[in-house]
Amino acid sequence: MDILENQRAFFASGRTCGYAFRRAALERLKAEIKTHLAALYEALWADLHKSAEEACLTEIGITLREIDDQIGHLRRRMRPRRVGTPLFLRPSRSRIVCEPFGCVLILAPWNYPVQLTLAPLAGAVAAGNCAVLKPSPYTPNVSAVIRQIVESAFPPDHVAVVEGHREVNEALLAERWDYIFFTGSPELGRTVMRAAAEHLTPVTLELGGKSPCIVDNSADADIAARRIVWGKFLNAGQTCIAPDYLLVHQNIKAPLLERIKCHIRAFYGPDPKESPHYGRLVNDKAFERVASYLGNGIILAGGETDPEQRYIAPTLLDLGRPTDGVPVMQAEIFGPVLPVMEFVRLDEAVEFVNRHEKPLAFYYFGSPATGRDILRRTSSGGACINDTVLHIANDRLPFGGVGQSGTGKYHGAESFRTFSNRKAVLLSARSLDIPLKYPPYRHFGWIKKLLTF
Repeated sequence: MDILENQRAFFASGRTCGYAFRRAALERLKAEIKTHLAALYEALWADLHKSAEEACLTEIGITLREIDDQIGHLRRRMRPRRVGTPLFLRPSRSRIVCEPFGCVLILAPWNYPVQLTLAPLAGAVAAGNCAVLKPSPYTPNVSAVIRQIVESAFPPDHVAVVEGHREVNEALLAERWDYIFFTGSPELGRTVMRAAAEHLTPVTLELGGKSPCIVDNSADADIAARRIVWGKFLNAGQTCIAPDYLLVHQNIKAPLLERIKCHIRAFYGPDPKESPHYGRLVNDKAFERVASYLGNGIILAGGETDPEQRYIAPTLLDLGRPTDGVPVMQAEIFGPVLPVMEFVRLDEAVEFVNRHEKPLAFYYFGSPATGRDILRRTSSGGACINDTVLHIANDRLPFGGVGQSGTGKYHGAESFRTFSNRKAVLLSARSLDIPLKYPPYRHFGWIKKLLTF
């Protein structure tokens, strides 16, 4: 592949290694995003019916903050870090040096096509890599604008965009990369990991899963409802960290569901289909899959659909007791359908969560002390107590999955580390050489003492 060969030559020239080069590249990326703001908003509306306000909050804002974080901390992150040296290695000195991997491949999804393409790119560029971006073909308008941004900000030997469908993905994955960063479904994540294994290429997999939300009887029903509605129906439910299902204490179920209905109406009006702030499913296949779940339980709110617009109303689906025996509970929903199940004992809800794969996110509403205890008893990529989704917005928190929901973290300093090889370096003096380490090992007793035997 010519692009990869050209990037290898560019990387070998050493131009990406300097602070000034990296900072200038990040500044150009930021400037081009701002130049193309109107085009990005139009493209996000065309592909996902995403409003400018939602796009600003969940796409552009997060991406620009990530770039600013990399620029603001770049010099410090590039600087070798001194670490202690044990007595038996003195007078040597020890350093950790962050070096770029080389040529990296970033495979992006369609649900947040700006953020999940350009935010990882900021980390890759800050760490000194060359990169090839592969946006999703399911958001073609956004992909076209991203191509314009990248071509204006970078020479193709540094950063390039490759567009296309599955055959392009297969061709890209057949190449030998120095690092692969993938965001998408667990099924595709397995394909990426198999391809990477052929060359022993390191990977970050940002996947998904069924993120549970437990609402205990100590929760504030109104606050919980408002935050659940926002986190679930953002981007029409097509968010990898959206609450996938509710486990609600039977004592609070009725008031919580009533407040959820009220907040759906407050956010999107009496007919969400007419709201400029409510999205659409990305394509017909996604619409058909999510619409098929509507018969899996009792519809408490919503349920209206329009296949031509790929519209599904914000829907509450009562499943009764905790169960995974229906299709809606067997895979990540990735749409605006929220199953609700009630529990009597909190342990029952925790046991249900722990019987399933580790999720990308976990949400708990209720007593903070109980929430912290629940987090100790469960495992997830990230979590919120008395909120949803917002942990992704703090670039000081690492973002990523665990187990089936992914491997590796990024955002802020974690992005720089993800795209860097943290090389161990020992600097020994040339003039002083302690003979104890050499055969025939005279005074070996001293060595044993130094090694704390």
